[in-house]
Amino acid sequence: MTEQTAPAPLPERSRIVQEHVRAAGLDSQVRELPDSARTAVEAAAALGCEVGAIGSSLLFLADGEPLLVMTSGRHRVDVDLLSAAVGARTVAMAPAATVREVTGQAIGGVAPVGHPAPVRTVVDAALRDYDVVWTAGGTPHTVMPMAFDELVALTGGDVVVVAED
Repeated sequence: MTEQTAPAPLPERSRIVQEHVRAAGLDSQVRELPDSARTAVEAAAALGCEVGAIGSSLLFLADGEPLLVMTSGRHRVDVDLLSAAVGARTVAMAPAATVREVTGQAIGGVAPVGHPAPVRTVVDAALRDYDVVWTAGGTPHTVMPMAFDELVALTGGDVVVVAED
């Protein structure tokens, strides 16, 4: 008989994310990876999937208000397209300190949920191209899989085009 060990507990930030996912009625499970998944390229390599299937969480300030953009890892967000899609005069990347303050999570590990307060969110329409979308799970070493429709429902996000292919 072999002895089985229980999986290591998730980091605190990831446990909070997992609670939000469960509360939304989703089965997605946050997983801890041995290597960093801080970038879409690193995450795709660790998971053996296309970089486009990585749902990168980027925090912008739209007219000074936080806006979480869940973008396909194959895209660089076009701020002009994003501005038009959300009806903002100005859109700019949020500084690292603002990301931490708004999300409670570090850059490279920002999950679509689990923040101290809800954040207005948009979801890149290109993520629809993938059966499974992988997002960060609250730390640069955690990820979670879900279907596109589940991501939209979880975040309450509007689906928008954030870049031209």
